[in-house]
Amino acid sequence: MGIDYIIGYACDPKRAFTLEGLVHRLKAEDRAHAIIQLFRERGDTRPPDKMGFEMTRRLPDGSEDSEVIVVQDLLDAARELAAWEQHCSGCPANRAGVPFGCTGYINYPISAQAECWLLDQLPDNDHPLLFVLLQKAIRDMGYTGDAAAPLRGQEGIFLESHTPLERDFGNLCLTGNQVFELLFMSGPVKPAHGALLLQFFGGISPDLDADTMMKLAAPPSPAWVAEHVPFLHAPGQADDSSIDALKKFFRAVYIAFRLGVPLLIDA
Repeated sequence: MGIDYIIGYACDPKRAFTLEGLVHRLKAEDRAHAIIQLFRERGDTRPPDKMGFEMTRRLPDGSEDSEVIVVQDLLDAARELAAWEQHCSGCPANRAGVPFGCTGYINYPISAQAECWLLDQLPDNDHPLLFVLLQKAIRDMGYTGDAAAPLRGQEGIFLESHTPLERDFGNLCLTGNQVFELLFMSGPVKPAHGALLLQFFGGISPDLDADTMMKLAAPPSPAWVAEHVPFLHAPGQADDSSIDALKKFFRAVYIAFRLGVPLLIDA
């Protein structure tokens, strides 16, 4: 269970399976292999068509939805993708450099360390223009944190910390709930929105000159973005799994922005 995302770059596999169908098949394969490994570790040697399990999903409103799944059905669904893997070689949206590398996920629960890391990335008065833009985005879009609060209330399921972490800017205090809404509860991340998120969270430089910032609204080309606005987040030895996943997410935001397409999110 987690946040799934996919770069909305048009391609033959997406046209054949739809975005939702592609993500469903990829997740099915990961889940099938994890279940098979678990069964084998318990000494169960049955073939996948004899393996079944009940999958229960906890919904944002706190209710649960259960379904009995046969492992072989998951493998069969994922196998349909094999003939389409060739289309991913050299694709500019292939973030991960693997078949269907335009997709990614952030596992729940998001750690308190990662929540703190996100808050620490936000601009302050050292970057006055960005700080004004951040305040405007919070105000204009109504990011109060109320929409994320029910997720926080389900302790340890979606967010590790039961209490939202905060960052006090003096004249403004932002919480992890507001950051969650800003990142994951605003619908598809369109390129202009993605450029702002990258600036707010350190994915690109917060110290761009005025001419470069003006061009972010409609970059001349993907090559121009790569040359003038490089992606900054790199893996760190101190990163936990949530921070690592968030950096990969911002990388996907960057690639979608560079290509001028949305990043689609299912939280």
